[in-house]
Amino acid sequence: MTDQLKGRTVFITGSGGVLGSTYVRRMLAEGARVIASDLPGKRAEALVENHGKDANFRFYPLDVADEDQVVEIFARILKDGWEPNVVLNNAAITGELLMGAGKGFPDFCDLEVGDWEKTMRTNLTGPFMVARQMDRDIVGKWPCTLVNVASMYALNGAHHRIYEGMPFKNFSAYGVSKAGIHGLTVWLAGYWAPRGATVNTIAPGAVFNGHSDEFQRRVGELIMLDRMAKPDEIADAMLFLASAQAGYMTGQMVNVDGGVSDAKTFAVKEGLTWLDPAGRTFTVHHADLRDWIGNRADAGRLPPKGFPKSNRFA
Repeated sequence: MTDQLKGRTVFITGSGGVLGSTYVRRMLAEGARVIASDLPGKRAEALVENHGKDANFRFYPLDVADEDQVVEIFARILKDGWEPNVVLNNAAITGELLMGAGKGFPDFCDLEVGDWEKTMRTNLTGPFMVARQMDRDIVGKWPCTLVNVASMYALNGAHHRIYEGMPFKNFSAYGVSKAGIHGLTVWLAGYWAPRGATVNTIAPGAVFNGHSDEFQRRVGELIMLDRMAKPDEIADAMLFLASAQAGYMTGQMVNVDGGVSDAKTFAVKEGLTWLDPAGRTFTVHHADLRDWIGNRADAGRLPPKGFPKSNRFA
């Protein structure tokens, strides 16, 4: 414990999930007072069971998609004597939460407007309403910061191939909503700056949460560090953004994704090996790579013979 967040009172939406509960645990350990919120249910009960006896912890049930609840939440918190100076817009609904665990995801052409709108309501309109209520009840009264939680898909798009044959897919509405989150950040950063408030975005990468070995392997091939993140590794960056050390940052997006990239690294002496979409293995040996190697800022060259038409080496 370093007391990194001493003097911080942090309000977190969506506190019961794998990342939200990690934020709660880590922030309490770093000296913060933590106001957790989530939908009523098992996740909320687990939070209260784990932290309810801590004098620096308070829990409020909250559905960020319900405007009346969001409008009232800060008034309730302030009435109880808690004055949040950090807010984490963490609540979100994923495809699995929307469809139900174990149920199939619809193809894009079969996605119902109601499911799209429900996702947007929770993931984008909800954070807007939380920020709006901050503007009404907190911003300008004391220095404060908002951290909006996006996703690596906000920048990199969906890597659809890694979901082939999996019981779940990349849910289009989720990715689009997370891209919109950073737009909210950038707009608010300039709007709130004169009143002493900062706004930033954190974009977590793929976080391990009981995924199969095969899915971990597929994701690892897209990541420079070759693995999914541990929840505490995302929390490390979140703690910084919530601390006074990030006081001169605003309007920024911090990516914590292990280096997501479509680039493939390999040992030159071993040659370049890849599978094509049909599952066939191709290898270009060291001696044959001369035409495949370009200099930085090279332009106008045609792909060499044998270069995959997909432009991918996964």
